[in-house]
Amino acid sequence: MPNTWTTPKRLRHVAGGSAGNLVEWYDWYVYSAFSLYFAPVFFPKGDTTAQLLNTAAIFAVGFVMRPIGAWLMGVYSDRHGRKAGLTLSVTLMCGGSLIIAATPGHAEIGNWAPAILLIARMLQGFSVGGEYGASATYLSEIAGRRRRGFYSSFQYVTLIAGQLLALATLLGLQAGLSDTELESWGWRIPFALGAALALLVFWLRRGLAETESFENLQQGETPNSGAWILVTGYPRQALLVMALTAGGTLAFYAYTTYMQKFLVNTSGFDRRLATQLSAAALFLYMLLQPAAGALSDRIGRKPLMVGFGILGVLFTYPIFSRLEHAVSPLAAFLLMFAALTIVSGYTAINAVVKAELFPAHIRTLGVALPYSLANTLFGGTAEYIALWFKSTGRENGFYWYVTAMIGISLMVYVRMRDTRRHSLIVED
Repeated sequence: MPNTWTTPKRLRHVAGGSAGNLVEWYDWYVYSAFSLYFAPVFFPKGDTTAQLLNTAAIFAVGFVMRPIGAWLMGVYSDRHGRKAGLTLSVTLMCGGSLIIAATPGHAEIGNWAPAILLIARMLQGFSVGGEYGASATYLSEIAGRRRRGFYSSFQYVTLIAGQLLALATLLGLQAGLSDTELESWGWRIPFALGAALALLVFWLRRGLAETESFENLQQGETPNSGAWILVTGYPRQALLVMALTAGGTLAFYAYTTYMQKFLVNTSGFDRRLATQLSAAALFLYMLLQPAAGALSDRIGRKPLMVGFGILGVLFTYPIFSRLEHAVSPLAAFLLMFAALTIVSGYTAINAVVKAELFPAHIRTLGVALPYSLANTLFGGTAEYIALWFKSTGRENGFYWYVTAMIGISLMVYVRMRDTRRHSLIVED
């Protein structure tokens, strides 16, 4: 990618990379959005909380595959190109969605049903593990130095858009189908749609340009990417990625994927209203990401992350406590949006911060693997831990848990250097 690229041409490739990211995350979040409907199909025994615990457990197992996908596909992208990694990840996601769409329920095939669901979710987890590192690296490298925070923020714009598309699909099906139809067969539609969209993205990604950072690697003598090289050559950076991710990813999943269930299972809102409130808050949250990314290009990455850490520590418990007893839909919406505004200080810039920590030959793996490990430990288990606290009658324990993890990440934000001023992305 030459430095002579015009802004419109750069934007076209940012949009092309982002479109694939949107479909990847739509496929990932459809599982969470529709779990209220398909949980009884795969886990017919027990009350609503027990069924959701089972589906949340499989959601968490999908996260266990993410470090494996991050490792293998991170190495693949560092050796064969960011474009190659992006194309492979969306192919795997297509397969996982298609399997879920076609799997019979427990009534037809017994325990094979949750077993196949588990396998499909593991395949999707492998795919997303590779997608994060490849897309974060691609967007950060293809952006110019002066607007790198702005352009890279579109990773979370499309990630959130994927959630919104999943919720919009749910709202559309809720409007057109009865609850009985949704629970019987309607929940399969979004998974089939996701598989079809992934095939379209496969075609789009084949037309992307490779980044200048990777092209320069092809011309020089550089070490190969690999987990051993990452651990022995860049241990501080890898640990830093895990530490700065822990609080941010836990807050993100607490305020997004779990929040819909929280509104139903704790606040007492019906499923349709909870979906509408979540969609409205996520839409505004999505619009915040480029603004926060652009702000980081002016004042640096560190102030935004420190701001998230301080506000998250101060307001996480009060926000959840108020939501627990919220009666007014407007009050619930405002509380959700307040939480999402706070976490924007992490989500808008976390991709570029990680990419700026590593040299090109190890960048995709360096971004993907430590992030995926932290995401597995803290993001993937968020719903399960929250529901476990609720099942024991100590739901506010989850609020303190989120607060504590944000506090730990805050200590890292305060001590780390600002990557905008010390970036290892040297092109442009």
